[in-house]
Amino acid sequence: MRILVTGGAGFIGSNFVRMSLLTDYEKQISSITVLDALTYAGNLDNLSNVQQNKKFEFVNGDIRDKSLVEKLVSECEIVVNFAAESHVDRSIASAENFFNTNVIGTLTLLEAAKKTGVKRFIQVSTDEVYGSISEGVWTEDFPLKPNSPYAASKAAADLLCRSFFQTHGLPIIVTRCSNNYGPYQYPEKLIPLFVTNLIEGKQIPIYGNGENIREWIHVDDHCKGIWATINNGRIGEVYNLSSELESKNIEITNLILKNMEYGQDRIDWVEDRLGHDQRYALSCAKASSELGFRAEVTLEDGLASTISWYMNNKMWWKPLKIS
Repeated sequence: MRILVTGGAGFIGSNFVRMSLLTDYEKQISSITVLDALTYAGNLDNLSNVQQNKKFEFVNGDIRDKSLVEKLVSECEIVVNFAAESHVDRSIASAENFFNTNVIGTLTLLEAAKKTGVKRFIQVSTDEVYGSISEGVWTEDFPLKPNSPYAASKAAADLLCRSFFQTHGLPIIVTRCSNNYGPYQYPEKLIPLFVTNLIEGKQIPIYGNGENIREWIHVDDHCKGIWATINNGRIGEVYNLSSELESKNIEITNLILKNMEYGQDRIDWVEDRLGHDQRYALSCAKASSELGFRAEVTLEDGLASTISWYMNNKMWWKPLKIS
């Protein structure tokens, strides 16, 4: 198969590309093209160990570039759209870029897919589109109630995808994943920020009382879920992908502190974020039964390997924290 990966130089996208070309998935691929604008969170170094692969091609460009996108989509069979502005704090400070990339960019891809025809269009979304849930879990048919500008932009993109499936018959599948962590994650996100701050001898900032609840999934498990969706997902469907293991932010913090042999005196309690969702919780029953998906990396093992990666790759993240 010929795959176009948008946002493939970012955190999750680059992990997906590396997994695709460095594991048995490579046997299914005839070519994989990465389209990335290389904004602050995109980094060609993330793809250094696959750039010599004959099946790999990198294109520096914007998913809002209609002529470029139409050309690339016409040359592929599968589109996997990771391209997104994704940091909630940045969206609260200024939302415009989020809607330009996440909504207009997705629309540009959909219009190109409508003209050229693809076998599958995988829209990579987030659990944040559901809002916040005090008890129980979200299934895929829950209403979308986003609470941040970032989440609203992703919800809008999801609904665009639904409309192109319903109206134009495009082979759309949407995945909604919980919080990712792992190697090559830009050090503004919680886990790499905390780890790298501790390495640098700095404090780690926790919003509010640290009681906000998230489900954390290792990026490798997420990428396997994307591949399960490509191979087995039903057109027009939405699939939740998660570990289904809940952790409070303070619990994640304590696991990091324990692993790195620091105490709670390294915590800097800061004023809570505006519109901070209290709890996310996904049901993965549908992905489990239809895709055979199950997260396999435990939080303890995943955190240990992630901490080790950041400790051994300072040359990768230190320039990013300066910029």
